[in-house]
Amino acid sequence: MDERQLLARRRNAGFAAFFFSGVCAISSGVVVSLLQEQYGFAYGVTGTLLSLMNIGNLVAGFLSGVLPGMLGGMKRSVLLLSLGYLAGYGLMGFTGAVALLGLGFFLVGAAKGQVINTCTVLVGDSSPDRTRGMNIMHSCYACGALLCPFVIAAAGRAGQKAPLFLLAALGAALWLAFALTPMGSGSKKAGGKIDWSFLRSARFWLLVGLIFCQNAAETSVTGWMVTYFKDSGIIAGVLSTYTVTVMWGATLIARLLIAFVFPFKNPRKAMVVMGAGCIVTYFGLMLARSQTPAIVLLFAFAFAMAGMNPTAVAAAGRMTTVTSIAILLPAASLGAIVMPWVIGVVAECAGLTAGMASNIVPCVGMLVFAALVARLPEEQAV
Repeated sequence: MDERQLLARRRNAGFAAFFFSGVCAISSGVVVSLLQEQYGFAYGVTGTLLSLMNIGNLVAGFLSGVLPGMLGGMKRSVLLLSLGYLAGYGLMGFTGAVALLGLGFFLVGAAKGQVINTCTVLVGDSSPDRTRGMNIMHSCYACGALLCPFVIAAAGRAGQKAPLFLLAALGAALWLAFALTPMGSGSKKAGGKIDWSFLRSARFWLLVGLIFCQNAAETSVTGWMVTYFKDSGIIAGVLSTYTVTVMWGATLIARLLIAFVFPFKNPRKAMVVMGAGCIVTYFGLMLARSQTPAIVLLFAFAFAMAGMNPTAVAAAGRMTTVTSIAILLPAASLGAIVMPWVIGVVAECAGLTAGMASNIVPCVGMLVFAALVARLPEEQAV
């Protein structure tokens, strides 16, 4: 296998794994809503389960930078942590105990974190155009996310637990995609030193802040919006489940447009515009009280946010290594841990509408950090 074929194989494996991860990770928002209905969980429990998933994401992200050296190779680390989708959803299918469900969500999050880090490195290192490669990779994720309500609905006809076992099977397919892919050893040569210079970069930490806010806002919407629409009566019944499809349909369209039709000429300015768009559309979404405006504004919000994460990650440029990604993405994923929990706490005290309204804070944060990145000197800028 020549170098070109090897790079193409790694890149395609990253695309395939991210597709499966899109189905499995985004299904968690629908799954937690189904579990809440089945077991009568309070909002606080629901928020805790979602936060445990994102804690798993955080832990796996950090471990992905350490385990390759301990286990003697990147591939062993990847295969260990990516078992989380299979193990986590399998566990949820066998129990309703809150502690074990929490463990299941943690394992799902661990798999999500490992997949994000691994695919970012595989695709980033194998793509001649990083911004396009990242947007295509995230488009694959959006495709999976787009399909998740249909997957769950189809499996649900076979029984209440069937969706969980189907998600576990898709997790096994993701694991197989990694198992069949040649990867680097992930270990350093004797006497080699890890380059930590990225920690002194203002751009690096501003990107951490930007992706922190993006993760917080996006995860809160994907995790809570189905429950919010159901409880508020804005979109009732089974139809509320398919709002995930609306969001990820918009995300897929936007990312494909960025990758193939309207590539960003100035990513810095584009991120500022996207940040402003997220604020306006989310504010409108919180004011919506009927089905049609809610769906239109959810579509617009997802469309505005779609390019933020892949463009920001691509902006890391030469800083994109196993080590830097193992710091950047997990640190940024703290937003996905904190915000769903905050929404749950606020919802317990003041109602779910107030909880969802608090998500405007990370939307504002995205705009602030995007503007700060745009003001960096040219040699530090995106």
